[in-house]
Amino acid sequence: MEVLSSRILLRPADPERSRHFYREVLGLAVYREFGPPESPGVVFFLGSGFLEVSGGHSPGEGGAPMIWLQVRDVRAEHERLAAAGVTITREPRKEPWGLLEMWIKDPEGVRIVLVEVPDDHPLRRDQRTP
Repeated sequence: MEVLSSRILLRPADPERSRHFYREVLGLAVYREFGPPESPGVVFFLGSGFLEVSGGHSPGEGGAPMIWLQVRDVRAEHERLAAAGVTITREPRKEPWGLLEMWIKDPEGVRIVLVEVPDDHPLRRDQRTP
């Protein structure tokens, strides 16, 4: 599998507290923010990778870290991984935010999302104003 980009995903019980910890306490630089201004998802630089703090979970629900892997072709990876017997928890589909995603689990149950960024997605365009 050719991985184009990757990140660790955290869905904390208290997203504001976690965003504060990673931004203010650890001092991680922000790569991008997205979503509603009152509770944005934040992607931080993490060395040569990224850490995304977004969404949340209820206490006791479990907020285990997840892995996000950007690939060139989600559907091709779906076929390859299904043939290899990988546990696929969600088939490839286009999400409301425009990314093509599918979900799998590793042998220990770690959730992994495989993501394809379509050619027309804003992540593929320079967002700076001329």
